[in-house]
Amino acid sequence: MTEQDTFPRRIWQIVAAIPYGKVTTYGDIARLAGSPRAARQVGGVLKRLPAGSRLPWHRVINRLGEISLTGSDLERQRQALLAEGVEVDHNGKIALERYRWQG
Repeated sequence: MTEQDTFPRRIWQIVAAIPYGKVTTYGDIARLAGSPRAARQVGGVLKRLPAGSRLPWHRVINRLGEISLTGSDLERQRQALLAEGVEVDHNGKIALERYRWQG
């Protein structure tokens, strides 16, 4: 298998392991997947998830502790995190020091 074949699969496995009520960053996932400089690619993999995917994509945020999405997508991710007990302010900011999972 080539790197391209396995990278998305590694991303999916890592995201599936993020515990309920925790978040992690695109960069943390890239590091855990063995490609520490591939944070943007992690975002791309998650963006291409099929509709109805049960993967907890909403638990992935940026390195500043913020939801990277905008508009209705930001609100959808914010609501999903709030439902898990993760405090998210109206701008999409999360206290990484409190909620971060690092695998």
